[in-house]
Amino acid sequence: METERIIMGIDPGTTIMGYGIIKVCGRKAEMLAMGVIDLRKYSDHYLKLGRIFERVTGIIESYLPDELAIEAPFFGKNVQSMLKLGRAQGVAMAAAISRQVPIHEYAPMQIKMAITGNGSASKEQVAYMLRQMMKIPDESMLPFLDATDGLAAAYCHFIESSRPTSGGGAKSWKEFARKNKDKIHGM
Repeated sequence: METERIIMGIDPGTTIMGYGIIKVCGRKAEMLAMGVIDLRKYSDHYLKLGRIFERVTGIIESYLPDELAIEAPFFGKNVQSMLKLGRAQGVAMAAAISRQVPIHEYAPMQIKMAITGNGSASKEQVAYMLRQMMKIPDESMLPFLDATDGLAAAYCHFIESSRPTSGGGAKSWKEFARKNKDKIHGM
């Protein structure tokens, strides 16, 4: 019997934060939901952070994801913008941690590469590919591409976590060494 899991994806933002929820059964993934957390009406950055925590926690409680995939902030020229984006990402991660949801972080380029095969793809190209791969009807598409970016993070994690791993499923060198200490010490 194939195990079923729910993956939540988040595209962090301080104005619009996108999210997507997929259900995975074996090698098949289907979209359950996607949307945005619209923070434009809040002028105070700390109120935005509080709202992010409330909404992400609410989405987690509604869909009960097994894992969270989140886009890592990219390095830009504006340090203040990066700091605010990092805080937004951190608050979303704290919401997941508060509900014991494991977190997986992916670089924007890695997400684009997983979805389109091109690490420099545009948001529109990512949205188009997701629509095709997941057979999302036009009426389910939202005007905010942040929503499809959140969905892309979830789908990227589905792809990455479906690949066979070497080292008995180890996710890091430290874990590999721990699982294979007898083999390593016998070398």
